[in-house]
Amino acid sequence: MFRAEGKVAVVTGGSGLYGAHISEALCEAGATVLIASRGRDRCEAEAAKLRARGYAAHGMALDLADEGAIGAFVEEALERFGGIDILVNNSVSRTGLADIEETTAEGWEAAQRVNGLGLMLMTKAVVRTMRERGGGNIINIASIQGILGPHFPVYGETGMTSGIEYTFAKWGMVGMTKWLANYYGKFNIRVNCISPGGYNPVGTANEIRADEFVRRYVERTPLGRMADDSDIKGAVVYLATDASKYVTGHNLVVDGGWSGW
Repeated sequence: MFRAEGKVAVVTGGSGLYGAHISEALCEAGATVLIASRGRDRCEAEAAKLRARGYAAHGMALDLADEGAIGAFVEEALERFGGIDILVNNSVSRTGLADIEETTAEGWEAAQRVNGLGLMLMTKAVVRTMRERGGGNIINIASIQGILGPHFPVYGETGMTSGIEYTFAKWGMVGMTKWLANYYGKFNIRVNCISPGGYNPVGTANEIRADEFVRRYVERTPLGRMADDSDIKGAVVYLATDASKYVTGHNLVVDGGWSGW
């Protein structure tokens, strides 16, 4: 039940931190995976790694801030692969990530161009093809910021923060998931959401600040660590396959217990 042979999966932001692991998980489950983002070369590099392991993976260009590019991507995917069975909406723009008093109209609109409008347009383009084909599966990658408000004390004096636009976007994604699931269930289309906890940021530009954040975060997490490279993979495979064939409109929280306090 945890296999996806014969399925074509699109992963937006498929070469990024979570995207690469999502793409790998779907390949390991047997799907043909289209790794998509604005950086086609990076997507193709990730796809080549997976092909070297015997998997079916392809890198493709996709700019979620461009409605024409979304349409062209879906058309190409249909022509080359016959359809899209699984869509993983994983892309996220962190443009304008700031506290509200520092947020500008330009920054907010730039982020929403991808996180709001781009998400809607991509889903609209794909769900239409799924409906015509008699079914499909959409997985939205949200965040614990989509079920809780930010816990600002974990940032301490690091200078790091959680921007208001990100929380706004992720709460909206969870709500959108439920709307889509309720509306498209009659068309045999399942729509679910994954809300991951914090991914270990060590190795970022300022490791000293990151280390302080990690320490505070881990202290508050019942499992005593942040998410690692593989923690999202099982959740994705579960929701993408018949293992969850009676699950729709669900937000699967994968956070080490963070939200349980």
